[in-house]
Amino acid sequence: MRLRADIFVSALLRRVFASGDFAAVEKKGAEEAGAIFIRQHFRDGLETLYAPAPQTAFDEGQAGDRLFEIRLLRSEPEAVRAMLERERKFDPDLWIVELEADELGDMIPLVRDSG
Repeated sequence: MRLRADIFVSALLRRVFASGDFAAVEKKGAEEAGAIFIRQHFRDGLETLYAPAPQTAFDEGQAGDRLFEIRLLRSEPEAVRAMLERERKFDPDLWIVELEADELGDMIPLVRDSG
């Protein structure tokens, strides 16, 4: 069973605040199963966008987990905004979480590169 989106987001916000950084929910989505997109803001003005990983990225034992992939790496904010607008048109129930942190450590579970 997959962790509810609202619980995942709440736990992520707490971890970010506990590390001394800032986080906010830009757009609240469906509480139970909304897709979660994460914008990481850097001090130099660039952003990284984390998006839900495709189902093909999951191993058998990970079916209930939330995994992310990097969709845009250290890109201009306009590019991130444009991609999120396209995603919103496709899925109006998505979440957008903003983080101001230079280092996230293991706060966001990323797909492992199998190559």
